[in-house]
Amino acid sequence: MARMHARKKGKSSSTKPLRPDSSWVKYKKKDVEQIIIKYAKKDQSPAQIGLTLRDEYGVPNVKDIIGKTINQILEENKIIKKVPYDMLALMKRAVKLREHLTNNKKDLHSKRGLNLIESKIKRLTKYYIKTEKIARDWRYNPEEAKLLIE
Repeated sequence: MARMHARKKGKSSSTKPLRPDSSWVKYKKKDVEQIIIKYAKKDQSPAQIGLTLRDEYGVPNVKDIIGKTINQILEENKIIKKVPYDMLALMKRAVKLREHLTNNKKDLHSKRGLNLIESKIKRLTKYYIKTEKIARDWRYNPEEAKLLIE
């Protein structure tokens, strides 16, 4: 039997263009940068900003228009957070799982999930220390993570 390729199921139905030709976009470089800064000040992650630009403003790829990534623009404007966004997302998941485990102590599947998430955080910590994106003395602590997220 031949397999049919299933369409990706997700929030958005748009895909990136094959060629990096963004001549049809009606926004200029400065406009796109201002939009990025506006959404960053509303505490959105770079991924969320990229989705918003694509879905609401019709900007397929920021790097094609401006020549820089969203993270580079945020760093230039000093809006970027101390802890990278991907690690913050993992820390949020770990905090939620810890709260769940306080109510459901025998949930072994969630305990394993928490171990996996925390090991990902520790691996990311090693990487970010090596690339000097976070301080050398930074360590993951569940209590501090809870305070950082709230």
